[in-house]
Amino acid sequence: MKFGVVVFPGSNCDQDCVHVLRDVLEQEVVLLWHQESSLRGCDCVVLPGGFSYGDYLRTGAIAKLSPVMKSVAAFAKDGGLVIGICNGFQILLEAGLLPGAMLRNTSLRFICRYVTVRVERTDTPFTNRFQPGQVLRLPIAHNEGNYTVDAAGLKRIAERGQVLFRYCDADGQVTDAANPNGSLEAIAGLCNEAGNVLGMMPHPERASEPSLGSADGRGVFESILQSVACR
Repeated sequence: MKFGVVVFPGSNCDQDCVHVLRDVLEQEVVLLWHQESSLRGCDCVVLPGGFSYGDYLRTGAIAKLSPVMKSVAAFAKDGGLVIGICNGFQILLEAGLLPGAMLRNTSLRFICRYVTVRVERTDTPFTNRFQPGQVLRLPIAHNEGNYTVDAAGLKRIAERGQVLFRYCDADGQVTDAANPNGSLEAIAGLCNEAGNVLGMMPHPERASEPSLGSADGRGVFESILQSVACR
């Protein structure tokens, strides 16, 4: 399988993704510079974390205008798999590939620590290797992770089962105390209506090897491999 990892000015998790995909999972990986328009035959595109364009204006607001994003949007429209992690999630929101928007954390502080999230669905290309309700230990590192959407959008998301991950405690209970950034309904990750685009604030690539303190995130990438293998 061939992954493409997009690199924007200010990306800082691109090599983390490359390491997991190439060295841990032994897949083909190419780096896609933000000025490119070709996705070079990739089966899945990854928008990594970081601070694209220095987060000027708003997180992801400038990155969405990059030439590569036109190709990513067309790729997603045709059913291609796209995953945006942290800043990548913010870019997907700004580009309109996912509903809603991202606000500053309710604490108004940058948060960098491990959290626990609950898997809400296991019938998607990104979660098929998990168990329903499984609790994952994953790290977050963001200042704007407070997901929001209007009432109509929230209703639509709920009706279509687009929420794939929610912040929870170690027992899988969704509580205010377990929500690190104030995200609406503790949403940590969601997909588009077609189910082929995922945005998530926690970093699965930083939790894909036991030596890092958790290998729970590896299941996200293994799910993608499983999905493509079954096509």
